Amino acid sequence: MAMTKWILIAVTALALAQGAAAEDIPIPQERPKLETPAPASLPVPTPTSPSSESTDKPSPESTDQETEEPKAPVAKLEKEDLKELAQCLSDLRAEGAAFKTAEQIDDGDGCGIDKPIILSEVLPGIKVIPEAKLRCQTALQLSRWTKDSVLPAAKVALSGDKLTVIENASDYVCRKRNNAKTGKISEHAHGNAIDIGGFRFASGKRLDVEARDTDSTLQGAFQRAARATACLYFTTVLGPGSDDAHKTHFHIDILERSRGYRYCR
Repeated sequence: MAMTKWILIAVTALALAQGAAAEDIPIPQERPKLETPAPASLPVPTPTSPSSESTDKPSPESTDQETEEPKAPVAKLEKEDLKELAQCLSDLRAEGAAFKTAEQIDDGDGCGIDKPIILSEVLPGIKVIPEAKLRCQTALQLSRWTKDSVLPAAKVALSGDKLTVIENASDYVCRKRNNAKTGKISEHAHGNAIDIGGFRFASGKRLDVEARDTDSTLQGAFQRAARATACLYFTTVLGPGSDDAHKTHFHIDILERSRGYRYCR
């Protein structure tokens, strides 16, 4: 009984000692949470398309220079083949034409003649009035046509009255076709064309180019013969009836077309 009492006393004392010790030990306080500043937000890269990627060349918006639309190529003066020109001049002299060479004409936009000549007589005794500024090839064909076709027709139609003058209505001039404001450049602007307004004869007779399709006289026949044979020497022949622009003259030129095509109206 006594033993049990002492055991109880000992257990009680031990329990009290442990309780006191537990109370003496400070309970650790929870540390305040430190607020960590959020990292600064970085810009989120925006996906770019291939067309917006930078290139070595600056875009028009990134420069002070204004973009210009491409200009149409400027037509250049056509140069003569010197070998062909020398042969042409020799042939023209052999026909008996009277002419002189002139300085190069270059009026820009393709207008001009590299090696022009001034033709005063197409054949001996047959003047060109006024003198014509042409390329040699144009003058040579004019001389051949006059000798081989115009003179024989005149001999028959005008009872041998001698042709003395070919009237030059237009030779070199820088302009568009039919004097239009737009369109293709005229062959006159290259020295490839001449307009013939009429013919004069030794007797004083003058035959103006006009509508003669229904003229049954010998003069009408002469004009039609001259016009028809011109297409043997020139690649373009226009005259009365072609259009309003050619009702008072023949337009003849040496424009080269593909496959040797000729336009005779």
